[in-house]
Amino acid sequence: MTSKCFHCNEAVPRGINLSVEINQIQQPMCCIGCQAVAQTIVDNGLTQYYSVRTEPAHKGQSLIPEQLQKNKLLDEAVLQSEFIYQDNDCKEAILTIDGISCAACAWLIEMQLEKLKGLIKINVNATSQRATVRWQDDAVKLSEILQAIEHIGYQALPFKANEAELRNKKQSKAFIKRLGISGILMMQIMMIAFGLYFGAFSEMAEHNKVYLRWVSFILTIPIIFYGALPFYTGAIKAIKAKRLSMDVPVSIAILLAFSASAWATITQQGEVYFESVSMFTFLLLIGKFLEFRARSHAAQVSANLLKLMPMTATKVIVTSDSIGTEAQSGNLQGTDSQTHATQTKTAQTKEILVAAKQLILGDVVIIKPGEVVPADGVITAGLSQLNEAMLSGEQLPINKIVNDNVFAGTINGDGNITVQVKQATNQSFLSQLIRLSEQAQAHKPKIAKLSDKIAQYFVALILLTSIATAIYWHQHMPEEAFWITLSVLVATCPCALSLATPTALTCATTHLNRAGIMIKGGHVMETMPKINCFAFDKTGTLTTGEFTIDRVELVDNDLRYNQEQILAIAAALESHSEHPIAKPFAEHRDYNLTAQQVKVHSGQGVTGTINTIDYAIGKYTWLADSFSFEHGQAQMLSGASCILMANKQIIAAFYLIDKIRDEAFEAISILNKQNKTLLLSGDSQIACDNITQALPIDTVWGGLSAQDKMQQIKQAQVQGYKVAMTGDGVNDSPVFGAAHISIAMGCGADITKSGADVILLNNKLSSIDTLIKVAHRTRRIILQNYLWAFGYNAIVLPLAVAGYITPYMAVIGMSASSILVITNSLRLLKKQAK
Repeated sequence: MTSKCFHCNEAVPRGINLSVEINQIQQPMCCIGCQAVAQTIVDNGLTQYYSVRTEPAHKGQSLIPEQLQKNKLLDEAVLQSEFIYQDNDCKEAILTIDGISCAACAWLIEMQLEKLKGLIKINVNATSQRATVRWQDDAVKLSEILQAIEHIGYQALPFKANEAELRNKKQSKAFIKRLGISGILMMQIMMIAFGLYFGAFSEMAEHNKVYLRWVSFILTIPIIFYGALPFYTGAIKAIKAKRLSMDVPVSIAILLAFSASAWATITQQGEVYFESVSMFTFLLLIGKFLEFRARSHAAQVSANLLKLMPMTATKVIVTSDSIGTEAQSGNLQGTDSQTHATQTKTAQTKEILVAAKQLILGDVVIIKPGEVVPADGVITAGLSQLNEAMLSGEQLPINKIVNDNVFAGTINGDGNITVQVKQATNQSFLSQLIRLSEQAQAHKPKIAKLSDKIAQYFVALILLTSIATAIYWHQHMPEEAFWITLSVLVATCPCALSLATPTALTCATTHLNRAGIMIKGGHVMETMPKINCFAFDKTGTLTTGEFTIDRVELVDNDLRYNQEQILAIAAALESHSEHPIAKPFAEHRDYNLTAQQVKVHSGQGVTGTINTIDYAIGKYTWLADSFSFEHGQAQMLSGASCILMANKQIIAAFYLIDKIRDEAFEAISILNKQNKTLLLSGDSQIACDNITQALPIDTVWGGLSAQDKMQQIKQAQVQGYKVAMTGDGVNDSPVFGAAHISIAMGCGADITKSGADVILLNNKLSSIDTLIKVAHRTRRIILQNYLWAFGYNAIVLPLAVAGYITPYMAVIGMSASSILVITNSLRLLKKQAK
């Protein structure tokens, strides 16, 4: 029997014995092309493609280069669903880019890719070696973007935390291997150099000197052409793109020193400095390795969120099974006896283990104690406590019951819960959190963009200065000219200048994420230190937004209701409303009472009929416009949260309270020390004034529409204030747009739709103070980094030109400068930000 190709489903020709191991099973392939494509899918961990595809793949084309095949595969919608964020006709993805050695590489990639038609935005983070790319799929494909990146010498793939970590480990091993080989060979060369030095004083035979020089030459070759390879590749990439990077002067210095010594060995004229160039390269590699380790640490910390996603999920499938038949016989109006069979069916459920990435909207999963929630959803059965520390920074577990939302990556406590999936994996809150975090980290403040430009010109200045130095010293002291020129090339390399901002921003954003503060806007860390006015919404911001019934006042009427009946009627009406005021009535619901002809009046109230009686419940102002109240009643009821009427008669008034957040007083008190505070609310002025009795807010405005709130913010800005607006993120989009920085409360809202720059995932107002402290500290550290970077280069350049700095000192100085900047930035990862 002829077998079918597992990849394209065509028949496998006789005599062809090709296969690929897929999910630990050898699968047949019909040709080399299909084998190559299938192997590429396996090598990139994309075997899930075969389990979720709806039709066979196209026949593989073996003539297409392997890397191009790999890129083309990533255009498949099935594969893209794992890592692509779709927004209308635009797509967005996070890419891992191998080969980034410094901030100049990031700048180079951005400059080159911005030329692509259809590419909307690209931000490259040199610290984490990742890029956030946004493009129009009908104008440019992901494979074309990856090909453009590879064209300038870098390798790019969709970002996956585990794979990124494996690549970092692989890169680390390669670094250690280069260091090991270079270090061992350098020690041998140094020993030979001592022999040559002593031989110069003891009249060593000439043929012995020549022999030792040749041995040094041979031992130096692996150091120059293997150990120093990363510097050359970086320099070639930059030159191909017609740019200058930090690797250019370093590569020139290494190759010049080696070439001069090699020429002296071959011609047997002049001095050799193999020991100098080998130590020079070894010290550069140490500096490069330490810088790589520091950057990897910062990138790993910021990527740890993705590791929280589980690999598998327990999915519930409903099946219909026949449980029995019943035969019926009889004469029907004189016809022959007929037998009728009736079959009874029942719904049964079974549990299967599936990949978490395969979960789609509407799937039902069971989450057992200790398991990680595989997708965003709502609890349909069971109750438990969930640890949401990865989102909010709060370690205490949160009680969850039926109809409560749960988020992917959170940990289930001690109860079994059944959850219906509400978001696909790549649309989950955690995925959005990671994507927006990457955007914020990749954002470049004005000072960073300026430093990138300065760094480009500074490299050109180094090269010109080196040429001038060589010419000058060749005329005045020829024997020292070469080494002084090398010192200038290396000592003044501006690596630290380009690392000053991205490392600090990455560490600061990671620190805030740990504290439950999500930075969406790239300008936040730059703008926050300038803020001197904080405006707040009331409901859901200064208060919890969860109303409770404080008291019920019954009004004398002919119908003679008691309080229990009143609450049951109100609950029957309010069950049709989504307004926050409707929620506290839910616990009084009596399902024997059903409201008919219900009409919800948005923002006003609800009307309906129960047992032939017309009821209305809503705001006093709304009902007063429709019905006439007695003067005494009007005065009494004006302070009620809502009023219940039956057949146009007032029967009850409800007084609800919205609890002020526990930490609100302390948070406002801290902000008041150096800032102005405003309360801008749509609630009545009386309710707002009540808030000021508990909280020390400077200015209070009540009864405001969204437009009124915008005017108040603009008025504060005219007075010279930099304003940050804090709200619940639901109805505050226009107001958020007017503020310099917008802060939203809570992790329950869809963060892609909210217009906020910052989201307090932990719902704590005290987090605003943490944000301020971290922003100020980040600015200080960035300024310290620039002060050191500019100061070092300003001091070392004239010293190097004057000949006071040896090549060894130059290498140590350059490496120490970069490491100092990164280490200073890593201080932002510490728990306490002061």
